[in-house]
Amino acid sequence: MKIVVLPGDGIGPETMAVTVDVLQAASKRFNLGLELLHDIAGHASLQQHGATVTPALLEKVKNADGLMLGPMATYDFKDEAKGEINPSKFFRKSLDLFANIRPARTYPGVKTITSAFDLVVVRENTEGFYADRNVESGNSEILVTPDVAISLRRITRECCERIARSAFELAMQRKRHLTLVHKHNVLKVTDGMFLDACHRVAQDFPEVTVDDFIVDAMMAHVVRAPARFDVIVTTNMFGDILSDLTAELSGSLGLGGSLNAGLNNAMGQAAHGSAPDIAGQDIANPFSLVLSASMLLSWHAQRSGNAAYLQAAQAIDQAVEECIAKGECTRDVGGKLGTHATGQAVVKRLG
Repeated sequence: MKIVVLPGDGIGPETMAVTVDVLQAASKRFNLGLELLHDIAGHASLQQHGATVTPALLEKVKNADGLMLGPMATYDFKDEAKGEINPSKFFRKSLDLFANIRPARTYPGVKTITSAFDLVVVRENTEGFYADRNVESGNSEILVTPDVAISLRRITRECCERIARSAFELAMQRKRHLTLVHKHNVLKVTDGMFLDACHRVAQDFPEVTVDDFIVDAMMAHVVRAPARFDVIVTTNMFGDILSDLTAELSGSLGLGGSLNAGLNNAMGQAAHGSAPDIAGQDIANPFSLVLSASMLLSWHAQRSGNAAYLQAAQAIDQAVEECIAKGECTRDVGGKLGTHATGQAVVKRLG
């Protein structure tokens, strides 16, 4: 398996270095023969190539089996005409990575404000309210006058049906319970189409129990009783917000793995940003990126039929859980170790 590795900005190089160590340890233990292809994106690429991402890098990723994208300084990239392209958006759109899979679960040893839970948010990743990726060219936000702005929301039946199918397939592997999240009482046409598409796909999965909630009510239900949910599917912006909430409820956004998957490509990506305020201090939690790498291996296992990749992914997840339970982790999740030492604790368990 060939994986392109892009360290990113801020804490990205530190957390990616840990992730690379973990991938190499897993590759050695399970004889995966991983080939890690190192390259750059973000500020480093902007300085060297005049753009945060390049066409050559995209071709390199397309020819690989997967991509690990480190945290990027998204807020710094404001003018695409100057090469300041959001790398996350670029790869999601260019590779049609329509499914953003965001697990969230509690871990023994991490203090939380809720009871124990284990759920997954399945977020549509290519359209919705995201104006930088929901049109073929340009941006769907319009400044009509200096005082009037319009932002368009794109919802298509095709995208609704394929994200629904991804969620139902995942639900079949778990507790066979799927929750649809929407705002149909206000967005009657667009979320009406989303709900209709989901219910049509549901006919192919009669074993799955389906319920639905309006998004604002859903936020309250998740905080009050997250254990009642298993797989949740929703549109782009609602999924972005909800997945951050569920990750934080698990104890830290740093525990949230994230996979962006399409039919032929997938990208592991930490759930959090580049956190420049703590960069270079060896205090950043590397688990979000490590768990995202595990998800990438699981995706490849399913696609290739090679069970060794799934075994490696499960071993990484178990090693992370054991490290957290023993306090061999960063301070934000109850430990006393630095970024590098936390990574070495995971590597030791994999060995």
